[in-house]
Amino acid sequence: MKHHSIEEQMKEARQVYEDTPIPQELEERVRQGIAQGRARRRQAARRGVWRSLGAAAACFVLVFGALNLSPTVAQAAADIPVLGGLFQVLTIRAYHTEKDGIDYDLDVPGVEGQGDAAQRVNQEIQERVDALTAKGRQDWEDYREAFFATGGTQEQWGDRKMDLIVDYEIKSQTDTTVSFTVDFFQGWVSAAQQRYCYNLDLAADRDITLADCLGENWVAVCNDAVNQYIKEQNQGENGGYFFPADQGGFTTVDTSTGFYINEAGTVVLVFQEYSIAAGAAGIVEIPVNVD
Repeated sequence: MKHHSIEEQMKEARQVYEDTPIPQELEERVRQGIAQGRARRRQAARRGVWRSLGAAAACFVLVFGALNLSPTVAQAAADIPVLGGLFQVLTIRAYHTEKDGIDYDLDVPGVEGQGDAAQRVNQEIQERVDALTAKGRQDWEDYREAFFATGGTQEQWGDRKMDLIVDYEIKSQTDTTVSFTVDFFQGWVSAAQQRYCYNLDLAADRDITLADCLGENWVAVCNDAVNQYIKEQNQGENGGYFFPADQGGFTTVDTSTGFYINEAGTVVLVFQEYSIAAGAAGIVEIPVNVD
């Protein structure tokens, strides 16, 4: 058996990086999302660096970023509407710059409210941002090191960069509840995105569950919705995206399945990239319509 030298292995690794394509449809969706996020941030900058739980529907989007930075902290709490006196949402860190080939565009939110739920969510968001932004920085450094170690030149490197973005919005809200998602995106020679969901009842100081929304038969209700959605998609142009159940595709929901509640009160299930479909499908969202 032939053993490859370290140099040969690095060269092969670089080739893999260079040859990994971003599906055209996914890349276009990602870039549209980035453009929309930046437009929202420009509007927010004119109002100040922080956002509130306003009337607009939205979702938290945290895209692979780096928080080893000096954040801007929003303090003008009097300008933030308080819902039912229970909580408020504001931007607690804002960071927009380009450094060492990484384009940081971060707005990190926090939930300010009484009880343990808000503190737990804030801590979880912070830990995920810290972990995933550190991974993004390491991925970029590994790629750059492999590129030059395998013969790449500065001229060939050109103006390559990585996009690390943090943004957020709210999906739905009442005087005592809020539903939002948190996405982490890293864009460079390939694209990666993750989405996390939070549904909080601040009055009860706890998470809202699928059982709360759909009743004791929630597993069957969700499974029927997902299977029907996949069946319909398989008959369309994106039919090849979904994995068969015996090849890593969808089997059932459980208590770890992500979801959010939209403005109409509909539960929307959220599946990570590659969890039930090919990467070109991106993150899959499936509404659960109950008659």
